[in-house]
Amino acid sequence: MIVCPNCNHPNPDGAVQCEACYTPLPATTNCPSCGASVQADAAFCGQCGCNLHSAGVPHVHSAVATTVTPDVPVEVPPLVPPDPLLELLQPDALGMSGSTNSHPPSSSLPATEVAAPPVAPQEAVLENSPPEAEPSVAVPVVSGQSIPTPPPLEPAPPSEAELPPPAAPAPTVTVARTQLQQVIARLIHVQTDRLIELPQNLSVIHIGKPNDRIPPDIDVSGFPNSEVVSRIHADIRVEGDAHYVEDVGSSNGTYINNLPLLPGNRHRLRPGDRISLGKGDLMTFLFQLA
Repeated sequence: MIVCPNCNHPNPDGAVQCEACYTPLPATTNCPSCGASVQADAAFCGQCGCNLHSAGVPHVHSAVATTVTPDVPVEVPPLVPPDPLLELLQPDALGMSGSTNSHPPSSSLPATEVAAPPVAPQEAVLENSPPEAEPSVAVPVVSGQSIPTPPPLEPAPPSEAELPPPAAPAPTVTVARTQLQQVIARLIHVQTDRLIELPQNLSVIHIGKPNDRIPPDIDVSGFPNSEVVSRIHADIRVEGDAHYVEDVGSSNGTYINNLPLLPGNRHRLRPGDRISLGKGDLMTFLFQLA
């Protein structure tokens, strides 16, 4: 069985081309050990593992047709001496062109002499004249007497105009803190237009009414409609320069821009945000930064 190297189709022994894809199949021979059919260029037998090269498996060579040259006599015409007149008519017959491939004409001088190109009169004079002397540089002659060395000059002190300007002191942390403390957050009660500044020394600001558990930092009991506000209603947390508001389990809820704020969630306040404590927009504050 011969397996096609193109489509792996098994073909019967002795097939020349594949039955499935018509690909020419490789030549095969028999293993000298077990007699199985193997390819001619295989190194080992697929059935018994015999080394085919050491076993001397004959290699199948494709027949090459030899080419036989027909014995045809070739007639060679007799040589004809060239005509000297035709040679003179050929281009550059006398070798007068300036081509680099043309050979120079042979010299009539003896072999021991070499022909030199003629030298112009001016060039000959220049060659025979002695070389010009290089221009000499006058070097001052120093007498043997010692010359006193002047004392070193002290550098003059730099003037005030040449002095570099003093370096500006590096900004300290206290300056940055002062700039941050200048930003003041405040609430404006919409119903009474009353202004409430948030305490700057607290990180958590409690909003509500007096109680025994958590006293409020912003007491809204004196505002109209305070009955909708719980005693522990909402907190404002300060983290750096950001302010967050969250509901801490009030009865009537907290609304930010008319949207309910779920307990456990918090909202980052931005200037102009509307904070409503309770339903009906009866207790409303506007958040501002000054």
